[in-house]
Amino acid sequence: MKYLVSKSDKTLKGSIVLPGSKSVANRALIIHALSYSPYPIENLSDSDDVRVMGQVFNSNTNHFDIGHAGTAMRFLTAFLSQIVGEWTITGSDRMKQRPIGILVDALNKLGARIEYLENDGFPPLKIFGSHLKGCVLELDGSVSSQYISALLMIAPTIEDGLTLRLKNKITSRSYIEMTLKLMEQFGVQHVWKGNEIRIAEQKYKALPFSVEADWSGASYWYQMAVLAEEIDVELVGLTTESLQGDAMIARWFEQLGIETTTTEKGSRLAKNGQPLPKFLQLNFIENPDVAQTFAVLCVMKQIPFHFTGLETLKIKETNRIAALQDELAKFGAQITEPTHGELKWDGTFPLEKQDVPEIETYHDHRMAMAFAPACQSFGPVAILDPMVVTKSYPGFWEDLKKVGFVVEEMI
Repeated sequence: MKYLVSKSDKTLKGSIVLPGSKSVANRALIIHALSYSPYPIENLSDSDDVRVMGQVFNSNTNHFDIGHAGTAMRFLTAFLSQIVGEWTITGSDRMKQRPIGILVDALNKLGARIEYLENDGFPPLKIFGSHLKGCVLELDGSVSSQYISALLMIAPTIEDGLTLRLKNKITSRSYIEMTLKLMEQFGVQHVWKGNEIRIAEQKYKALPFSVEADWSGASYWYQMAVLAEEIDVELVGLTTESLQGDAMIARWFEQLGIETTTTEKGSRLAKNGQPLPKFLQLNFIENPDVAQTFAVLCVMKQIPFHFTGLETLKIKETNRIAALQDELAKFGAQITEPTHGELKWDGTFPLEKQDVPEIETYHDHRMAMAFAPACQSFGPVAILDPMVVTKSYPGFWEDLKKVGFVVEEMI
């Protein structure tokens, strides 16, 4: 299945209700369970990742298949390790290639018993949930922040709490901060000094909670706003006072000509009259999920770039470094990787362009959503396996239609 996406005009006008943040929602679901809360969580999106997590908590089985949901795999591995019982957790073929050994080793040091059912260091897992006892754990801060968040969320329930010492450069610090701020909202205190995070044994408070709109999802609308000539877009539910680190993209897009103003319902995007930069240098160490958005945008607007802080992109739903190189080549752009965790483009188009590029999505929702707006500049673009967007933004294609995109199913 593929969609042909096109847009005949250069305007972008409308009001879009963004989905709730899956990053916030998945953390809230874990904390909600740990607090034994009687309150429902409001504004949960119907994205695949959030649904998978919700199904686990409402299930009466001890075997869980979480598909492509990497966040669910990491968070649930930690959660189940301290719930007495025997559990198995598996996922898609790609999930079985995504490493989890660092988290498993850490949990086993706390007294968990987790075994690999196929390949060492990778799902599927057999988890024998038991009583955990805290200690000082050393973790490499440059690994996925989800390992760290998974441990932090169960830390208050561990006997004597937990101290994490993070070595090396901390990747995606904003996601760790999001986790700790959410825990604070539910009554759990922490101390973060230097490279050490300490959480004492304590109880979560059960509270009503509503999930805020997703800033990662908003990034595609900012991208579309840059590519359009005339815009008036309101993103309902989006607030700059956000738990999400990706909220900083509002500042990044200012230099790309887009201003954000607060409305009663959310945020409005408009042109600020700023000329586009002649070269764009950004560090995505805190915001890796929006890297694809910016890479595609820069190629469409012919802005040379040098992006750093992309070390975790190779262990996402796909190897996003290689995926961006392969798919942007279809537009004639040759993207290089100067060193690990970097992407660079000189602004030229030495490769042969495809008349109608067919974009492979590699089971990666962000590939589909980052490349669809390219049709505003390039002309019609075909997106393969388009429903992969259900992982985080199930209504994406319908929302595009609301603002004048034509989305046609192709056989």
